[in-house]
Amino acid sequence: MQSFEKLPFTYDRKKSFIEQLGDWVGDVFYDILPEAGFEIRDEQIFMAYQLERSFAEKKVIFAEAGVGTGKTIAYLLYAICYARYVGKPAIIACADEALIEQLVKPEGDIAKISKVLNLNIDVRLAKAQSQYLCVQKLEKLRDADENPDVYGDVYQSVPSFVYNNVPMQEFHFYGDRKTYSKLDNETWGKINWDAFQDCSVCEKRHRCGMTLTREHYRKATDLIVCSQDFYMEHIWTQDSRKRKGQLPFLPEASSIVFDEGHLLEIAAQKALAYYIRHDLLEEILERLLENDVREEVAVYIDEIISQSLHLFTIINKNSSHVKGSDRHDLEITSQVINEIKEFRRLLTALEDALVFESELYTIEDYQLKIVEEHIEMLQYALSLLEEKTNVVTWVTKEEGVTTLVIMPNLVEDVLREKVFSKKLPMVFSSATLSTNGNFHYIAGSLGIKDYLSFTVESPFDYKNHLKVFIPNIEHTQKVNSVIEVIEKSEGRALLLFNTEDELLAFKEIAKTDERLENYQFLFEGDQELSSLVHIFQNLENTCLCAIHLWEGLDVPGRSLSSVIIWSLPFPPNDPVFNGKRKNVKNPYNDVDLPYMLLRLRQGIGRLIRTSTDEGIVAIVDHRLSQDKDMLEVVKSTFPIEVEVNSTLDN
Repeated sequence: MQSFEKLPFTYDRKKSFIEQLGDWVGDVFYDILPEAGFEIRDEQIFMAYQLERSFAEKKVIFAEAGVGTGKTIAYLLYAICYARYVGKPAIIACADEALIEQLVKPEGDIAKISKVLNLNIDVRLAKAQSQYLCVQKLEKLRDADENPDVYGDVYQSVPSFVYNNVPMQEFHFYGDRKTYSKLDNETWGKINWDAFQDCSVCEKRHRCGMTLTREHYRKATDLIVCSQDFYMEHIWTQDSRKRKGQLPFLPEASSIVFDEGHLLEIAAQKALAYYIRHDLLEEILERLLENDVREEVAVYIDEIISQSLHLFTIINKNSSHVKGSDRHDLEITSQVINEIKEFRRLLTALEDALVFESELYTIEDYQLKIVEEHIEMLQYALSLLEEKTNVVTWVTKEEGVTTLVIMPNLVEDVLREKVFSKKLPMVFSSATLSTNGNFHYIAGSLGIKDYLSFTVESPFDYKNHLKVFIPNIEHTQKVNSVIEVIEKSEGRALLLFNTEDELLAFKEIAKTDERLENYQFLFEGDQELSSLVHIFQNLENTCLCAIHLWEGLDVPGRSLSSVIIWSLPFPPNDPVFNGKRKNVKNPYNDVDLPYMLLRLRQGIGRLIRTSTDEGIVAIVDHRLSQDKDMLEVVKSTFPIEVEVNSTLDN
């Protein structure tokens, strides 16, 4: 339903909406925001009017805007008004789950424009399923786990209506990861929803915090903020959910903004991956045996379970751990292919038998659909692996459970059909979208043929506000350089690591090195990440250590006075990037180096967030002392007017 009366300007139906919206945006930037004390920049106004083209023509636009351009406010003005004009919410898909809270924080851009423009903005968060508590898992762990007090406290926080049949009169919010911010990631991982939960058979599914929150955010009128991972999961699952009689994860949108849009391809690949586990298949099929099925069906089920167990034995035998990764490489031998073929033959036989079984009405239709959907997924995923159709595959082994992961290497065809065929305004916003001065690479990798684009540089005075420190050191001197920067900035440092192993190694150093005892360290994984960011922003002399804050983090002022990059952020040696490397002539120049430089630029961009910010960016990777060519490449990521020093001046 359109909400013309809620538009922040008087809408004349006889005139172009976009033209009237543009006039209002001009008033906001030239009059309203300056009068409210906002610092308005020419680059921001230029970006705003470039974005207008996307909404007027309902096209994709690549909006490459340097740090400090104020791109968030620019796209919010258009997205909110267009949502009210069309009668559907805008979807803002952020880099990851950790950063969606940043957009709606009390001091964030949405809160600012809501106050200044006197707009009651209806913004709701749509978090991924893994961000919610699973009451079923919690109940099992409360009595069985070695830390019953922790899970007992969480259990006490669950509303009473979950366990009784009292009717709910209004929306009840519970179960969000942020509610349990003090739990570390390992503890949370034991009680949250996971990809192998079968929610369809859960007796509490209609009182589940995740389900209730989903019903709540679907009713948003202005903005729905989610992660790119969750948006892509919505895209890939919407057809199957409709077939099951379920609503898609997200409602139809008026426009879509991909904040830090350069990461969308990775999110798409992750969402399109297929996860295959023997224990899950066994559980689903054994549930079928509880019905009055024919002997033929029962025999096929037994044979499939046996073949699945055998297949995973062969998979374990042919997989080897990838150093520096939590994944295992799978060698696709002729034996693996033969076992897959036999497995698929049995699945086909069961599918045929279930067609006849469905006509006997001995199995509940909903339960039958679940089995059919799972078999269909197995058949398609395994066919990709069997035919070696441009896929990446790997194995994970956690708590004795082996998971086979099959992921398409290239996703542009699916994205073109499922996402970019829609005639909608779609904004890709990032400081790093172009390659060699054009947008061909990102457009091609996403399957986008028709698009708009522009680039606007950062307005900041980097020459006088940014110090760059790249020490000439050996590996053993790295910690000394880090401590030198921390002392120089009196804490107030963001330390960016490329892997969890690096972060954990420094965590031990921070505990034992006496030179660091006067500073408080916050480590990703110890608490929910947005809560750690809040502490860091509001507590002096604090250092925040993270793996997932290279993008999106916005902490202006003295709280963040230095960014320390522990090592150059080259992509990991894992099956995903190995798949990318196999599809190019020069893996280092075409995959590794572009990824590293893009991520490095993002990390550097965390420091200067306003025109008055100043501080130090330190890169303490000892390899730069040994490789002069690499050093020159890294130097080129900084603004040309910035001097790079090997020592810290007093």
